[in-house]
Amino acid sequence: MREAEAISGELDGLRRAFHMDPELGNREYHTAARIEETLNGWGIPTRRLLDTAVVGRLDGALPGPTVALRADMDALPLTEATGADFASRNPGVMHACGHDVHMTAALGAARLLSGHRQALPGSVLFLFQPDEEGRGGAQRMIEAGALEGVDAVFGAHVSPDLPAGHVGVRYGKFYAASDTFKIVVNGLSAHGAEREKGIDALGAAAALVGRLIDLPKRLPGERAVLSVGSFHGGTAENALADRAEFAGIIRTLGPAARSELKRLFRLAVAEVTAQWGATADVTLRESYPGVVNDDAMTALAERAARGLLGDERVHVIDRPTMTTEDFGYFLMEKPGSFYHIGAGCPLPLHNTGFLPDEQAPVVAAAVHAAVIREFLESSW
Repeated sequence: MREAEAISGELDGLRRAFHMDPELGNREYHTAARIEETLNGWGIPTRRLLDTAVVGRLDGALPGPTVALRADMDALPLTEATGADFASRNPGVMHACGHDVHMTAALGAARLLSGHRQALPGSVLFLFQPDEEGRGGAQRMIEAGALEGVDAVFGAHVSPDLPAGHVGVRYGKFYAASDTFKIVVNGLSAHGAEREKGIDALGAAAALVGRLIDLPKRLPGERAVLSVGSFHGGTAENALADRAEFAGIIRTLGPAARSELKRLFRLAVAEVTAQWGATADVTLRESYPGVVNDDAMTALAERAARGLLGDERVHVIDRPTMTTEDFGYFLMEKPGSFYHIGAGCPLPLHNTGFLPDEQAPVVAAAVHAAVIREFLESSW
């Protein structure tokens, strides 16, 4: 922690540079170049995966395992309203989810660990990932070989629920899996006075929405959410609609709940449309798998964080979040853990005023370095 504080000015400069020059997913060209230049300047070689993903490799002088640390890079299509003197200079784009802090913290960990490479047993890969906010870059990085030879992987996200200088760990299910859907209900138009001659697509769709949003209650003991965000149907007040469509998202925790809710979803569509005599075209797109932490790796991260910060600043999170994160793809391949770093900002993520405290990347850098060192020096 003392070493991280000693380079806090350097880290603050990096964080401000990232924050002032935010880039959207798969367009992080200036961001990637700055990361490469920074790591190379510290004697850490880099390589590119995809167009904008950066992988830095730090080899310790001693033999040992290989551990990866991931940081996401992309910003959001929002207009910043923080009033900071280092606010975004790219109109309509800002780091409203703390990825500027994530990148700075990973670079800070690289800086700290590189100063101890002569005593470091094993290797560290620093994975800078594009497009977390869009269609996801984690899976594409894995397919491109980012985890080859890796024994464990760690990552973190800033959290407005925690004060600056605090860390939160979560065992098991942490972030929700997400699946988006679109349903087009097809009926038969007819005069509104002669309903029996038609098939009311709008009525069928409305009944189906009511059935679907109630499905999470059929998963006892599990937390799940099904939301419908858009609904369109009908063209005249005195005619049955022959077509109605709606779209939404399903969020579940863990693969078993995900599979079961999708089964219930398909069953509900079939039953309701049959009752109304309608048909339905269903598009169900599987998105991020959610984050399910490995217990042993989470215990390691908790132990390292408590040793660094003290018990009063490390919290075990007792409730999973229904937001999602594509870090889960990494955890499907390798054991690891994803933890929270206190943002010290009361505004929620994706808010145009969201601005984590300047201490957040400093603390996160120290925590990352401590976790990585704990893993490399442990016998796994």
